[in-house]
Amino acid sequence: MIKVAISGVSGRMGQMLVKAVSSAPDMELFAALGHEGSGAIGNDAGLPSGIRTGVAVTADPEAIRGCDVLIDFSRPEATLKYLPVCAEAGIPAVIGTTGFSPEGKEAIRKAGKKAAMILAPNTSVGVNAVFQLIAEAAKLLSGTDVEIVEMHHRNKVDAPSGTALEMGRSVARARGQKFEDVAVLSREGHTGPRKDGTIGFAALRGGDVVGVHTVVFAGTGEQVEITHRSTTREGYASGALVAARFLVKQKPGCYTMADVLGIGR
Repeated sequence: MIKVAISGVSGRMGQMLVKAVSSAPDMELFAALGHEGSGAIGNDAGLPSGIRTGVAVTADPEAIRGCDVLIDFSRPEATLKYLPVCAEAGIPAVIGTTGFSPEGKEAIRKAGKKAAMILAPNTSVGVNAVFQLIAEAAKLLSGTDVEIVEMHHRNKVDAPSGTALEMGRSVARARGQKFEDVAVLSREGHTGPRKDGTIGFAALRGGDVVGVHTVVFAGTGEQVEITHRSTTREGYASGALVAARFLVKQKPGCYTMADVLGIGR
């Protein structure tokens, strides 16, 4: 059995992971981590979902010692607390948390020297297939303008989403561009004409939308749109479990969902 620790267990994604791990025949919940001061601390990890796991929620990063893999969907500040334990104990981590600063991403890369790490902007198999489709479209439609529109629930704290940014990076890589040079993350006021080669972003927030991402290739006389729509978080959870099964067999290093799925990026 694969002993799984889950970070961010009190969130909606965390609860989806608790249910997914509890239902997986080859996995068991080993530890459940929440943030300090949360009302969930000390309660059964499955309480919000009406299931009993026998694992109490804790804020102590040391609780992951002894697990086979950590699945982390929390906040960057929480992830960075667990990384030293992962590195010291050689615990692989599937990190689905988004919004890391450059320093945070560097900390993950350093931890990858001692433990296998995946920093995934999205763990959904469907979304990762869409990354591939976007890259192919970007090559074939090289003269078009690219705009990326995403919408999430009203409680999402980072924008644009990590998935939207990765979609933009997929376009930039396919076109031989440096993403940071062509990304336009927001527009306001008198912006002037659109600059050729740029990749625009729009982030919408509202209601309980799980996640909708559309990449628009706008040419003269025609538009091509590629959309991924998540109606539940099940796709993210099942993909995270696939990544966890992959990671426990790997040597230390930094991997991607493309590595997990055996697809080129």
